[in-house]
Amino acid sequence: MEKTRTEHSARNTVAAVISRMMAILMGFAVRIVFTHTLSETYVGVCGLFSNIIMVLALPELDIVTAIPYALYDPIARGDQEKQKSLMELYRKFYHVTAGVILASGVACSPLLEPVTGNQKVEHLIFIYLMYLFNSALSWLWGYKRTLIDAHQLISVGVWYQTVFLVIQDVVQIAVLWFNGNFLLFLSVSLICTLARNIALSRKADSLYPYLKEKDAEPLLREEKKEIADKLRAMMMHKVGNVVVNSTDYLLLSTLIGLSSVGSFFNYYLIIGSVRQVLNQILQGITASVGNLGVSADKAKIREILEDAFFVGQWIFGFAAICIYELINPFIEVSFGRQYVFPLSVVLVLCLKFYVTGMRQTVIVFRDAFGLFRLDRYKAVLETMLNLGISMVLVFRLGTLGVFLGTLISMLLTSVWMEPFVLYRYIGIPLKSYFGKYLIYTGVAAATSLAIHRLCMSQRFFGKLMICFFGVNLLWLFLYSRTREFRELSSKGRRLLFRNRSTNKEQDD
Repeated sequence: MEKTRTEHSARNTVAAVISRMMAILMGFAVRIVFTHTLSETYVGVCGLFSNIIMVLALPELDIVTAIPYALYDPIARGDQEKQKSLMELYRKFYHVTAGVILASGVACSPLLEPVTGNQKVEHLIFIYLMYLFNSALSWLWGYKRTLIDAHQLISVGVWYQTVFLVIQDVVQIAVLWFNGNFLLFLSVSLICTLARNIALSRKADSLYPYLKEKDAEPLLREEKKEIADKLRAMMMHKVGNVVVNSTDYLLLSTLIGLSSVGSFFNYYLIIGSVRQVLNQILQGITASVGNLGVSADKAKIREILEDAFFVGQWIFGFAAICIYELINPFIEVSFGRQYVFPLSVVLVLCLKFYVTGMRQTVIVFRDAFGLFRLDRYKAVLETMLNLGISMVLVFRLGTLGVFLGTLISMLLTSVWMEPFVLYRYIGIPLKSYFGKYLIYTGVAAATSLAIHRLCMSQRFFGKLMICFFGVNLLWLFLYSRTREFRELSSKGRRLLFRNRSTNKEQDD
């Protein structure tokens, strides 16, 4: 029985959420053992090199979810020859990217000594090159995953990634516990990255045997140029996002001090983990959206877009309210009172989290449709505004000014530019998007005020219960008669009934 887009989306989303949660928990466990078995110097080196490589290489998963857009049409038509041609182009793109990462990383190596200051680290350059090579390795075979994802089988790549991540983390914990050798610790990561990519490559070959055929016809020059232009534009978006997210660290460290950076890192660890899990809920539908774009009319696309936007506003609105009420007590207990930000700073962080979350639906549809070129300079403008506004506000408001500048720059650029590009492509008036945006935001704001009053005299567990039941029950009452809620409820029931029927047939 062929699976529907809803079933593919549900399976991909569940796999992505479970994988991300396991990655966070296992990463936390490794971090605890790491800090207790190695010196503070190695802890600092690990954090420093991780940030350097992130800027140089970009998160590979972000690219993987965006790049398959050109494959959706030939897959829908069953055109294997075009798929082979596109995969050959993607192979070259991934290999060139790996080469650029290695070259730029090696070029930056002379700067390592000044960056680490007076901290003397044995085998510093070799450790850095191991980090760099591990990042480049993840790109060498990654192109085959794009075909798996484009066939709405994102869960396959996710499960492979999860299995090898768990193996890596378990072996690394054992190495740290029994040996404490940092180089061996890094070697485990290299071996697991290589093994994961080879295993996933072989899985792709078994699913799509035509990948092994060497007779792929080259794409027409016009097609190659169009795809190359879109890939460059996509990379500009991803680079811009990384730079914008790194700007807060830069401004805090240079204009406020390292104490603010330490506090922000704790908040970012929690808020970032929540955002990563919630992003997976929407990113799991990317391939299904791409398939929808080549096989459905505009009315159907608009309906699915509104349904996804409804889900996004609910999960990110609920999470933002919970974070505002719960994060300061959690930070105080976990790290100490000295790391707690004032509520005004927490409010801005939560607003930034909410606004970023409300963008995710538009970003998923934009990536699935390949709409990268029209607003490719948006990230550059946002970065410039972020730096300028934050530097003005930081002298008046301190730490609050840095985060407020980031929020304002986002409101002036991404919040309206991204939906403008998408809605013009689909042919939907932009006022319909912002109309719903204002309604959802107004409901979230009113709910937040009510929940905050109820939580004022409560301890942590009481606040947690009020947030969980108060927000969801209130929104269930408010939204239960909307088309989006009824449609999503109906799809959920159909999916559940279909799975039960399938399981019963298998038992019979």
